[in-house]
Amino acid sequence: LVPLSVLCEVGCFESMDEEYLIDEYDFMDSELNGLLIHGRGFLTKLRTAISYALSAKDPFGLKEYKGFLKKAQKVKMDIPVTVGDYTDFYSSREHATNVGMMFRDPANALLPNWLHMPIGYHGRASSILPSGKKIRRPNGQMMPKGAETPVFGPSQRLDFELEMAFVTCSQTKLGKPIQADNAEDYIAGMVLFNDWSARDIQQWEYVPLGPFLGKNFASSMSPWLVLMDALEPFRVAGPEQSPTPLPYLQSTGNANFDINLEVSITPKDQAETIVSRTNFKHMYWSMRQQLAHHTVNGCNIRTGDVCASGTISGPTPDSYGSMLEIAWNGTKPITLADGTTRTFLHDHDTVKMRGWCEANGVRIGFGELRGTIFPNEV
Repeated sequence: LVPLSVLCEVGCFESMDEEYLIDEYDFMDSELNGLLIHGRGFLTKLRTAISYALSAKDPFGLKEYKGFLKKAQKVKMDIPVTVGDYTDFYSSREHATNVGMMFRDPANALLPNWLHMPIGYHGRASSILPSGKKIRRPNGQMMPKGAETPVFGPSQRLDFELEMAFVTCSQTKLGKPIQADNAEDYIAGMVLFNDWSARDIQQWEYVPLGPFLGKNFASSMSPWLVLMDALEPFRVAGPEQSPTPLPYLQSTGNANFDINLEVSITPKDQAETIVSRTNFKHMYWSMRQQLAHHTVNGCNIRTGDVCASGTISGPTPDSYGSMLEIAWNGTKPITLADGTTRTFLHDHDTVKMRGWCEANGVRIGFGELRGTIFPNEV
């Protein structure tokens, strides 16, 4: 790893100083907000400058700064931005259909509004955690099957949700919607995201206002912000949308991305088991549509806002993005490599998520997002 502060010190970014009025201290900050606020055009030039510095033949005298280079394994990672606001969408048709089949009429799994707009809710920014941070099993109210009154205690149906999230750059004024066709001008890049979920707490509380304590105890975010420019070679068309979305949700060109994703579970001191392999390209509602819908009522965005995709599930059981689906609400336990079974997560299980794009000999990695479940000591 090479710190941006080192590249700044050797003059790598001098050509951008005057155009964007950059504060050199923004290159030394532990978060990227001070750089992201300059917008997509700046980020494109920043990426070009970094690529030149690292690939050309020592153009900035980097040999003198080898002492500042760090091995990734020895660096403590954090989330890449200070998160101001966090929105979680529900944009996988396969996931929404699976959940609807479990808890509603299988013949009418999708609610009437789902095919007309990206459904979302506002989450809790303060509990977004970096990869590797302990996840405490949450306490809350639950209504056990067959019971007449709720009970209180630690969640017995703790789950992961395989998601990706985009981080915003620049900002808008209150009252100014973002158009779908230029929505990506406000998206800096993407990260891996795990929106941990306590299914039993969530199922009891979510009517009528939606997720609360079943979600806000923890979400995990990967440290690598992969810029949108890096993802251009992997742009693909999304699923066909029917009925045709309203005009404010329409845009031209391919709006999805071919990103391979996988999830594994590793019990304490045991072997890892891959439990899901899927792809971000399956998402029904694109990031463009999510951001356009988010702001169509005049809601403003700020630099460093995080919008998560919702659980990413594919069309087959091995591509489902949550234990709720993989074990079908606890009715189909899966067997791990150590011979134990799971319907939901046990204490000391480690969940790892990985993501990468690969085509024509080019590979872009999102790294690894990891979290280990610990008992609630409260």
